[in-house]
Amino acid sequence: MKVQSFIGNTPLIELKTFDLPADVRIFAKVEFMNPGGSIKDRIVSYILDDAEHRGLLKPGATIVENTSGNTGAAIAMIAATRGYRAILTMPDKVSKEKQDALRAMGAEVIVCPTSAAPDSAKHYVTYARRIHAETPGSFMLNQYDNPLNAEAHFHSTGPEIWDALGRSVTAFVASGSTGGTISGTSRFLKQQNPSVKSVLLDPAGSIYHRYFHEGVVDPSQIAPYFVEGAGEDHLVKCMDFSVVDDVIQFTDADAFATCQHLAKREGLICGGTSGANVWGAVRVARSLTKPATVVTVLPDSGNKYISKIYNPDWLRQNGFGTGEIRELEPAL
Repeated sequence: MKVQSFIGNTPLIELKTFDLPADVRIFAKVEFMNPGGSIKDRIVSYILDDAEHRGLLKPGATIVENTSGNTGAAIAMIAATRGYRAILTMPDKVSKEKQDALRAMGAEVIVCPTSAAPDSAKHYVTYARRIHAETPGSFMLNQYDNPLNAEAHFHSTGPEIWDALGRSVTAFVASGSTGGTISGTSRFLKQQNPSVKSVLLDPAGSIYHRYFHEGVVDPSQIAPYFVEGAGEDHLVKCMDFSVVDDVIQFTDADAFATCQHLAKREGLICGGTSGANVWGAVRVARSLTKPATVVTVLPDSGNKYISKIYNPDWLRQNGFGTGEIRELEPAL
């Protein structure tokens, strides 16, 4: 069997080390159990299968995509097994571990400045689109604007959660960049039970929080942040706010402190978006006073961030406490 045969049907575990109201539970899908190491395996396999079926992706062609690392890893993995060339652009804040893994699987990696404005030729999304336009016969997943991104989660992540927990699901909580996970999963869960609450988590420095609450995109409020794979500096078509009930803002410190808690108390070495997701799930859970179930996802493993969020020197140099790996429960 090919490696992509093992994508999906990831474990759903209960997190029990947070102080929660009686009869309120938190469950998390362990998405780093996918063969490519992240939740992005789901959308990449779904989109590439569709492209092959429709004749948009020919044998030996080049796949081009902008990525914060995890989509790129899934592309590199599948490209290696199916004989495609992969060219991937990414912002320079992406961890060295992610970059090296992509190159190890044969992908060409082009690193762009995180500070580049969305309309700049140096922005990693714009750069990928130019490469795609200049490469005959290439295929671009266009994950930020492709409805198949959310559709993949509608047909996989959502049903897996519902099959495991059914009508006990009270809320689904997840950060978003492309919006595929929150949009597709929420749409499925709400079709099964319209009372399911969908909560998007957005890092400080991203545009989604203010856009949702005020309908405003203010470029002057876009600011750098360290969490990878969450938030955005421009509106994307894949994000479906019609299925989102609330957007909560988090900080890098919130996400990283929760990562330390998950490592020390739950035995889970997770990436920064996982920390953010659990931080948000705890916040939502603590707002509930009746029997309830909050579900989130752990998008990728912390093994990709050992040099950063699990490195005391890096933490200290970037203003996160003294640099000691501390066991912290998120302050909500």
